[in-house]
Amino acid sequence: MRSLPSLAAVGAVLVGLSLPAGAAHATPAGPGVTGKVLARTTLGDTDYILREVTIPPGQTTGWHYHNGPVRGYVARGTLHHYDATCASDGVYTEGDPLREAAGPGYVHLGRNPGATDLVLRAVYALPHGAPFSQDAPNPGCDFE
Repeated sequence: MRSLPSLAAVGAVLVGLSLPAGAAHATPAGPGVTGKVLARTTLGDTDYILREVTIPPGQTTGWHYHNGPVRGYVARGTLHHYDATCASDGVYTEGDPLREAAGPGYVHLGRNPGATDLVLRAVYALPHGAPFSQDAPNPGCDFE
């Protein structure tokens, strides 16, 4: 089984890029949620994309999953993270690392219950050409 490069190695590759930021693909998110590509590169059949996601107060990412692992951190604010059982699988504050597994077996939602913007910075390791996320139906949670 092929192992993924470390976040530090991917970060070093991305820092060396001089590509302009691009618009994010549409994701299942609440009003005002934005994503901005900061850098991207492709190694073999994997796209490594450094992205900043901003979630306004009271909004969510919507239910979704990723086709590859996501590693990042909370740059500002507090993230409440939920799994498909509607259980909280983490509360992350400024500086905390964040790991999201890949595949439809890991449907999740991020929520900003705070009074200020939540800002996440993350590296997506996706199969070449894959979208940032895949929409998933609400598994029956009533806190959205």
